[in-house]
Amino acid sequence: MPGVFYRQRPGWTFPRAVRGEGAFVWDETGRRLIDAAGGAIVVGIGHGVREVADAIGDQARQLAYVHGTELTSEPVEQLAAALATRVPVDDARLYLVAGGSEATETAIKLARQYHVARGERGRHKVIARWPSFHGSSIGALAVSGRPSLRADFDPMLPVTPFIPAPYPYRCRLPGCGARCSLECAEALDAKIREEGPDTVAAFIAEPVIGASAGAVVPPPEYYGLVRETCDRHGVLFIADEVMTGMGRTGRWFGLEHWPGVRPDILTTGKGLTSGYVPGGAVMAGGRIVETVNAGGGFHHGFTYSHHPVVAAAGLAVMRYLERHDLVARAAVMGEHLMVRLRGLADLPAVGDVRGIGLMAAVEIVRDPASREPYPASARMAQKIQAEALKRGAIVYASGGQVNGAGDLIMLGPPLVIEREQVDEAVQILGDAIAAVTRA
Repeated sequence: MPGVFYRQRPGWTFPRAVRGEGAFVWDETGRRLIDAAGGAIVVGIGHGVREVADAIGDQARQLAYVHGTELTSEPVEQLAAALATRVPVDDARLYLVAGGSEATETAIKLARQYHVARGERGRHKVIARWPSFHGSSIGALAVSGRPSLRADFDPMLPVTPFIPAPYPYRCRLPGCGARCSLECAEALDAKIREEGPDTVAAFIAEPVIGASAGAVVPPPEYYGLVRETCDRHGVLFIADEVMTGMGRTGRWFGLEHWPGVRPDILTTGKGLTSGYVPGGAVMAGGRIVETVNAGGGFHHGFTYSHHPVVAAAGLAVMRYLERHDLVARAAVMGEHLMVRLRGLADLPAVGDVRGIGLMAAVEIVRDPASREPYPASARMAQKIQAEALKRGAIVYASGGQVNGAGDLIMLGPPLVIEREQVDEAVQILGDAIAAVTRA
């Protein structure tokens, strides 16, 4: 459609989607597509859930909008209470926003203002990991180790200290091999000392690395060391659960796979509203919020924060997840997905298969022995994505994790997906990889 400013993709035509139900989407020609990626790892409860649509409509008819600096609303208060019972954050308080990038902006500014309120104005740096992704706004992109997305905007981005992410398939840190040496976790302490502890406000990390590296799961000891390091230096730990939250990994939140580790601030989005409306959330510990409020309040806001309709959608999604036990289901179905994906390992271009729950990735390489990626110009992930779509499955293409090169195909289907639908989607993906990489 000429009037629409699409995200440009050379050679890509946009089929017009007209309907969704469960794990399926139909286009205007009547073609059925398995949504094996939940869009961009967004759709959790499935497409076409009437009760969520009804909750959104009912709330919009009753009260569509009030500004969060003046009035509150019942759905926002109910969502805060519901999330507080689920998130691994002590005395959690909700700051509701309209997406993941807004959640990151809110979290890093909250961390900064917390230290200001305590009289430590020198703490302004946020340490992040490479690779990583925390959003596309300027502040969120500044703490994202995603070269392909940063390149054009580098002169505009605040300088961020980075440390290596735990990425076993491509790790080159000392001692790393079949077992993680945990140099990646030790690097946080070294970086804080290098920057000066009195200059560091926070450390931000995705519990399971998302699209920037493809469903990478850190080792069991990793986040315990991170938490100890942050505590030792008075640095806040921000857990970015925009992709991993709301049941995606087989737990309500990804960090729960590391028992006892609790962040100071947690962000989520995507699955919070399951794509029915744009939504995101920051869950901050009570001591953080009370300190900031005592210092004069949070000097930050968005027009659409604390939105009643977003909150109503989030509540309806949570209730649906609970009633249908979809978080536990994601763990069980995720095991089946991983078994099927590992069956693709014999394809010459498949370098690695990894993931947890219904969040998985296949890393595509030109040479499995050397792990050499295809050049970025080949756009292999995008070609595989297009081929899979042609064959009837929606997958999520990403990459750039190897100095701007590298290809990843992610799968993150709705948590309601059935075994036979998983089987069909993986078969299509395997056929697409074979077709594209032998061409």
